[in-house]
Amino acid sequence: MALDINIIDNDNLHRYELEIDGQLAYVEYNNVAGGRLVSKTLVPPELEGRGIASRLAKHVLQDIRDKGLKILPTCTFFAAYIQKHPDEYRDLVQDGYKAVLGL
Repeated sequence: MALDINIIDNDNLHRYELEIDGQLAYVEYNNVAGGRLVSKTLVPPELEGRGIASRLAKHVLQDIRDKGLKILPTCTFFAAYIQKHPDEYRDLVQDGYKAVLGL
């Protein structure tokens, strides 16, 4: 899967960002040994219901895959997204989090 060209990795702020209609949706992360701890997904109320959080999740997970990293999904949205798509993303989850997510 190709990365979404409209989503940027703002490494200085440790977040992936997507601007739509003057509003900023983003996913916060921290770099950890061998992976990214994804801690928060924020979609402004004006943008809700348009699949933006899922769009961000697909991009972030593909970027993590492309970089050879693992994800530590402490963000409840990301945890639920991975649980809904276990066959696609189980391999990206850090081993200690697999049991937490029931993978």
